[in-house]
Amino acid sequence: MRVELLTVGDELLLGDTVNGNAAWLGRRLAGHGVDVTRSVVVGDDLDVIVEAVNSALGRAGAVITTGGLGPTYDDLTRDALAKAAGVALVRDPALERRLRERVAEAGRELRPMALRMADVPEGARQLGNSAGSAPGLRVELPGGIVYALPGVPFEMRTIMDEVVLPELAGIAGPPAVARRTLRTARIWESVVATRLAEVEAMNGVKLAYLPEPAEVKIRITVAGPGAAGRLAGVEARVRELLGSAVYGVQDDTLDRVVHRLLAERSETVATAESLTGGLIGAELTAAPGSSATFAGGIVAYATDVKRQALGVPADLLAEHGAVHPDVAAAMAAGVRDALGATYGLAVTGVAGPDPQDGHPVGTVYIGVAGPGNMRTVVSPKLPVPGAGPEIRAVIRRMTVVQALDLLRRLLLGLDVEGGSEEARADREDRG
Repeated sequence: MRVELLTVGDELLLGDTVNGNAAWLGRRLAGHGVDVTRSVVVGDDLDVIVEAVNSALGRAGAVITTGGLGPTYDDLTRDALAKAAGVALVRDPALERRLRERVAEAGRELRPMALRMADVPEGARQLGNSAGSAPGLRVELPGGIVYALPGVPFEMRTIMDEVVLPELAGIAGPPAVARRTLRTARIWESVVATRLAEVEAMNGVKLAYLPEPAEVKIRITVAGPGAAGRLAGVEARVRELLGSAVYGVQDDTLDRVVHRLLAERSETVATAESLTGGLIGAELTAAPGSSATFAGGIVAYATDVKRQALGVPADLLAEHGAVHPDVAAAMAAGVRDALGATYGLAVTGVAGPDPQDGHPVGTVYIGVAGPGNMRTVVSPKLPVPGAGPEIRAVIRRMTVVQALDLLRRLLLGLDVEGGSEEARADREDRG
């Protein structure tokens, strides 16, 4: 089953809105073994939409569109599908009644324009929308099938999961492709690719490298008979080659992994942040139930706050300034004691875009204080990606990842530098 995606809307074409629907659909379809071969964005133009649909069906058996099903006059997907099919738009009485009932229940006045959502191409099948007003549509054209979905993300996802994916799975039959994504931290993309050269050479195996600041996701695709069974063996080999750099799979995130490890030990962590300004705490509170393992945090941005709130010695700050490994260690111990956590996790450094007190941009110290007198400080050497204010966001994000992965490694009893082999490969990669 080959599928193409067509997202409709001037706001997408002109960059006013990020095309998140296409990204979600691509991931969802790939995860179900559907081969997505192309993704196209078009504006709110009737003839352009018609041409795009017909062109896509010349290459694929099905097209999924999003957008253009709303009530306004620039919502033209219904009209375009009717034109492509050579049929008229007809008002559906049951759909009109449902729209009137929904508006009445909400205590609003029905505007005549809203009834456009009750118009469907003659012969089209409606796809129930339990999350909103406009239904999806299934239209059969000479070249294949078009599934038209609303542009509102949660409505699109609801119809996709409840109706379209099960139908596509039935049409395509058992998948001949199996995919899995592994997540790594604190290892460069080129190092990952070098280590996985033998996997790249395997028949029917394709690897994709998806880099983010201080992280690389590796999507493994295995095609052919017995793909699902072969995938397990390929994944095991990838894990063996990458070692402790692999921290999760599929939708795992570092904060969830850390929470899980802490929960298994009935332990907690508190954070003290300087250059990240609370980003680590935000990451650790993203998931529901995080209060069981996250005690809290202190954003000690100013030097005086490091001394007053965290107990960093005044003479240490006076002699070395705020950016120093001993300061990171003192911050970690201070927040651990202040908030009564098992671990204190602290970061201090220079996010840029300018140097600070003689320290170049990317100078970062990460400290962890654990039970008793356990203290660990890591000084990751963060690359400076170009110049300008964009450096700051990247350095801050990399620091969040580095800090959470440091805690993960300590909780698992791993080498905090990533192991001698990883460290050596890292140095070689940096030149």
